[in-house]
Amino acid sequence: MSVDLATQRKLLALVGLGARGRLVVVGVEQVRRAVLKGKVLFAVVAPDASKHSREKVVPLLAARRVGFVEGPGAAELGRAVGREATAAVGIVDEGLARGIRALLHRGAAAPVESSPVGTQ
Repeated sequence: MSVDLATQRKLLALVGLGARGRLVVVGVEQVRRAVLKGKVLFAVVAPDASKHSREKVVPLLAARRVGFVEGPGAAELGRAVGREATAAVGIVDEGLARGIRALLHRGAAAPVESSPVGTQ
């Protein structure tokens, strides 16, 4: 994905805000569990995450029709949520998910959507 620097900073700020408000789940296993429970509305996946980590989460997101974006690197994503690095962050709050989708559309980034934007 090609996201300009300003959009990337805003995305990381929203994800960080979500982490502080407990509106996100962090890490591949947490995201997988939340997706299986139907709680994840959108996800951010680090493009530089290990192949193994990506294989555990991306097919599940697609199968469950959860939209996601391949966003900032694992180190940047982790820093935004108060960790050293993380491969995936799942958004469980509807308002935050809507805000991130809107940001990505305004920033001309193309979220990988398994379903049309705004529908779940």
